[in-house]
Amino acid sequence: MALKNKKTVVFTNGCFDILHRGHVELFKKAKALGDFLVVGLNSDSSVRRIKGPKRPINGQQDRAIVLGALEYVDKIIVFSQDTPYELLKILKPDILVKGADYGGKEIIGRGFAKKTARIRLIKGKSTTKLIEKLKANLIK
Repeated sequence: MALKNKKTVVFTNGCFDILHRGHVELFKKAKALGDFLVVGLNSDSSVRRIKGPKRPINGQQDRAIVLGALEYVDKIIVFSQDTPYELLKILKPDILVKGADYGGKEIIGRGFAKKTARIRLIKGKSTTKLIEKLKANLIK
C-alpha cells in the first residue's frame, strides 16, 4: 500500500474479540516496525465460521470502535473472508505482521508484502483463555 508521503505500512489482522494486553502489545510492536498500522478485523460472520456459533462476544462495530481508540492503530478494515488474502492483495503492505504463535504455518498473503515479521506474544494471554476463565468463575 503506497501512501503519498512514502510511509512504511504495517498490516496485522485478527478477531480481537475481547481486547487484552497481548493484543495491545502486538499493536505496539507492529506499529514500531513502520509508520502506519492497518488492522484487518474479521467480520462477525467470519468469526463465527472460524471460532464457532457463540462468537464473537463483541460485534464487529464494537470491536472496531475499541481498536480505533488505541494510539497504535491508524486504520481498521473489516473483512468478511476467513483470511485476509484478498485484502492483502489490494493493500500490498510493506510489512505483514503475525504473532509468533502462528508457528510454522504458511503466512497467508505473504507474497503481497515486502517482508513479514513475527512478534512474540505474551504467554497465557488469549481471548479464548479469558472466556474459559470467566465461565469457570461464573459456574463456581
